[in-house]
Amino acid sequence: MNIVRSNDGTSIAFSRSGKGPALVLVDGALCHRKFGPMAGIAKLLEPHFTVFAFDRRGRGESTDTRPYSVEREVEDIAALIEEAGEGAYLFGTSSGAALALEAAARLKGVKKVALYEAPFFFDDAHPPRPDDYLAKITALIAADRRADALKLFMKTVGTPAIFINMMRFTPAWGKLKRVAHTLPYDLTIVSDTEAGKPLSVERWASVTMPVLTAVGGKSPAWWQKAMKELADVLPNAQHVTLPGQTHMVKASVLSPVLTEFFANSTAVGANGVAYHAS
Repeated sequence: MNIVRSNDGTSIAFSRSGKGPALVLVDGALCHRKFGPMAGIAKLLEPHFTVFAFDRRGRGESTDTRPYSVEREVEDIAALIEEAGEGAYLFGTSSGAALALEAAARLKGVKKVALYEAPFFFDDAHPPRPDDYLAKITALIAADRRADALKLFMKTVGTPAIFINMMRFTPAWGKLKRVAHTLPYDLTIVSDTEAGKPLSVERWASVTMPVLTAVGGKSPAWWQKAMKELADVLPNAQHVTLPGQTHMVKASVLSPVLTEFFANSTAVGANGVAYHAS
């Protein structure tokens, strides 16, 4: 394990592996280096990149500093990019994709960005989150009702009730409870992009580096539309659909697409992936 200090003094734990250009992996809600999909993805990317997998603040072996702000999480990524030396690529998934996009908009040294299924609701294809959703989750965390916060989060994102009830009796539930206090962080990151407002061209006008937006071919239609339209509003983006994949994308399918995008200047189109450039 390695440590970098963020601008506010928070210790950000990270692992560095592989050899090649630096690539920083940004987890979604409730995940960290030792829990979630990034470990498998990192292993397949190591032959091509120096992979930085890190624990977002408040998770795993990273510390935390209150009050929370998206800017502070962006500063955590900035510290990792500085550690990398000569800039870095970013890959984020789910709410981590939204955070990676914010980092790309605010930081120097981001060379390319890949985003998998950022949760953007901008029209009637998906109803916006309730106005009091973040407040309810925050109140449950403040009352140390982490299990209730998890259940509300999972229900809201569409997890079937029977699956939520089954999870409570698995080892994973304890791991989720340990990081449940960070749920308000992710909900803050996506508070605007889940509010049912149109995507803003101006908001990400500074994201001029190459961007890849990706979605699973079996993911809901609203997600496919969101990632396609995000590519349309970004200045220099391309979009891919991964046939047969869902939000729980297989590392063996995703990793070759990321490798091709980050390593090459040509459009992604191998392995049967549907492609368009915006």
